[in-house]
Amino acid sequence: MQPTTKIWLVAGLFVLASCSNDKDDVTDTVNHAGAVETDVSVQHADSTHDVLTTTHKVWVNFHEYKTVVHLDTIPALGIENTTAENSDGDTKKVSVKKDYEIFITVK
Repeated sequence: MQPTTKIWLVAGLFVLASCSNDKDDVTDTVNHAGAVETDVSVQHADSTHDVLTTTHKVWVNFHEYKTVVHLDTIPALGIENTTAENSDGDTKKVSVKKDYEIFITVK
């Protein structure tokens, strides 16, 4: 088997392994000995704008070395019609602002 074929085979196995719905990569704690902790959120500002907030906490030797916050104004996605249900089980058609999906690539 050629080396490039082996590389593609291994890469394919990694892709297939990452397709499961298991949340093995989700953690409740951050390694404060040395890590970058990142929080990403989108808040609705008005009818045409949302605010993307990215916060990075840098941890060095169990101390928060620095916190960096980036705020970006991005276009709102508009309104969508959906059905809402209250705690009693009653349903009602409502219009709500669309939310962004957040995908993070770590290199």
